[in-house]
Amino acid sequence: MLPMRLGVADDPTALQPTLNDCLSATLQQAAPLMGSIVEGLVRGAAPVGPQSVAAFQHAGIKEVIATLEGDGIAVSATFAEELSRLVYEGGGKEQVATEVLRYEDLQLFGDDELDQSIEVARAQQEVSFAVDDVLPHLDSVVSTLLGWRTIQPGLNPIRPDVFVRALQSTLARHVPDTHSREVLMAPAGGLLGAKLRRLYRELSDWLLSTGVEPAVPIGGKLQQGGGATGAPAAGTMAKTLLTLDRLRKLLAGDFDVPAGKQEFLHTVPASMSLLQELKQADALIKRLEQRPKAPPVAAPAQPAAAHESPQLPRIGAQLGDEVLRLMFETLSQDDRLVPAYKDELRKLQPAVQRLAQQDSRFFSDRTHPARQFLDRVTQRSLAFKSDRDEGWPRFLATVQYASRWLTESKVVEADTFGEMLDHIQKGWTDHDQTLRHRREEAARALQHAEQRNLLAQKLAADFETATAGLEVAPFVLDFLKGSWAQVVAEAQLSCTDGSDDPFGYRALVDDLVWSVQKATAQRRRANRLEQMVPTLLAKVREGLDRIDYPPELAQRFFDSLMALHAAALEGAKEDARRQAQDIESEPAAQAEEAGEPWLAGSEVQESGWVDHESVMPQDFMISELTVAPASAPAEPTAAGAGELRTGTWAELMVEGKWTRVQLTWASPHGTLFMFTALAGTAHSMSRRTLERLRSTGTLRVIADRPVVDDALDQVAKAALKNSLSK
Repeated sequence: MLPMRLGVADDPTALQPTLNDCLSATLQQAAPLMGSIVEGLVRGAAPVGPQSVAAFQHAGIKEVIATLEGDGIAVSATFAEELSRLVYEGGGKEQVATEVLRYEDLQLFGDDELDQSIEVARAQQEVSFAVDDVLPHLDSVVSTLLGWRTIQPGLNPIRPDVFVRALQSTLARHVPDTHSREVLMAPAGGLLGAKLRRLYRELSDWLLSTGVEPAVPIGGKLQQGGGATGAPAAGTMAKTLLTLDRLRKLLAGDFDVPAGKQEFLHTVPASMSLLQELKQADALIKRLEQRPKAPPVAAPAQPAAAHESPQLPRIGAQLGDEVLRLMFETLSQDDRLVPAYKDELRKLQPAVQRLAQQDSRFFSDRTHPARQFLDRVTQRSLAFKSDRDEGWPRFLATVQYASRWLTESKVVEADTFGEMLDHIQKGWTDHDQTLRHRREEAARALQHAEQRNLLAQKLAADFETATAGLEVAPFVLDFLKGSWAQVVAEAQLSCTDGSDDPFGYRALVDDLVWSVQKATAQRRRANRLEQMVPTLLAKVREGLDRIDYPPELAQRFFDSLMALHAAALEGAKEDARRQAQDIESEPAAQAEEAGEPWLAGSEVQESGWVDHESVMPQDFMISELTVAPASAPAEPTAAGAGELRTGTWAELMVEGKWTRVQLTWASPHGTLFMFTALAGTAHSMSRRTLERLRSTGTLRVIADRPVVDDALDQVAKAALKNSLSK
């Protein structure tokens, strides 16, 4: 396949290849790679032969393959163009259905979108099977080229799904007929996987031979079986009843039985495809009846009419049971949840199943009381890493009471779950009242700090404009743009009468600038300078006290300023004055100029401010990262700080220990963030610090969306996988 084998390095002293070298070497193989795929399709269309494919013998499919062969150069060029675009976008901005398939959006899918999802997923499955053993090694060296210490398969710009997307886009452009494209997609994916396996292996050998060190695996070992798509789903999730099309019909209510009618299969509204499936309903129902079932719930005996006949099980009811079973099974395997809480979930499962059999809104309505109950309780459980955490016994007692009451209740309705949720939330509210008040106070302090910093940035620009062209000592200019801009901003925010300069701090800027210019050294101006300096220094000290400015930094500035004034008053030599002007700026001004917001000491203490310098040593972090939960969703490392949503759960390294925290507040302009633990401890930080902590691994996202929604998304993905073999 390869016109130029990568081979191994023959010059150990040569420079190591960069990420761009790796991507360029890969993209050089795009055209011959697509040419090999077309050649494989042509061999499959042959009437006889070891590679002949029965599905290709249809006249229409043969014609499409012949067209692809005739336009081979254009097809290869399209594939190379699409692959290059996706690779240099870091893997592509679009996402295939296997990655972003959301349970909640499934009912909105059209038939074409559903078919395309299955089409792409089938091809990706073929590719994943082929590259399963070589992809982890490629991920490890590419992660190093990306600058990561740990393997980040989701960030690999040449991961398999990128090639699948390029293949899908190429076929969509050159094979407009949907049916023909569906027939060709899976075999083309298989051919792509076989060629991609060799390319991945040679890329890995080449990079390793040039001295590129592989990244450290998260979890301590390379995981085969998932590659860039993550760990494979549990085998028990592959069930014959659950498919994407049926699941979509369940969410749309197509399996509901009209009120007052018996639940026979012929009363179910269905499309033509579903009617064809119902021809085999008898055999399906027999298989379902052979499965072990939970003991039936006792119900009041009622005399049956003589003319009544036994009702056949509805596909909707059976499908609903499958969805719930898979959802609870996924939750039971989630390492983010404490084992004792999983036990309570298992106890709740029968009650939820009884409700879902009577009320199918549970599957399609996110605001359904039972869905809300499971979601709120599960999300609160994320506050605890183990059963030894403070507050765990009290939380567990609440959940045990709720599960016992719902399980033993004879009548389980939506309102039953709603009333129980209101009851336990009232208990949580009473307990969290003090903590909530503390969080609100911290949030108000941070919001005030953000307003002051934004106003200070505008004032700093004004001060810089006002001093343009004047000979001002550098440390004074930094002070005006940094600390004094904060003083003026605080004064304006604290003024309620609308005055622009309530304490005269802004007007003081002109005097301060005049006092430090070289012209001040002239004897005729010495008298004025001598008179204004005491008042000037007192005013500056007053303003700095107003923002709780650190005394040691204030004293450093005053020492420098007084040295400059003394040089002017005493008529010192030019070199003495130059030495005073060269005094370094204080660290606070440097931090502000670099983008870090200023917070007063009281604001720092009240909000639990976290500075980026508190990041733990790298050797400690890497060893700690290996204990990350295996089943937790991959940390969206590439996402910016502003993309985190309020309610996101994370783990933060605090004093050498991992602490479970939740993002409870973000400032309106997205410059400040506050995480809190269930015990009420606040940890606030700037956007820059948050991004740095995430990049170094000392803050890792545990759940950025509800855990129950994640479990239902896994159900949708299981339905997609079952649809592939349909």
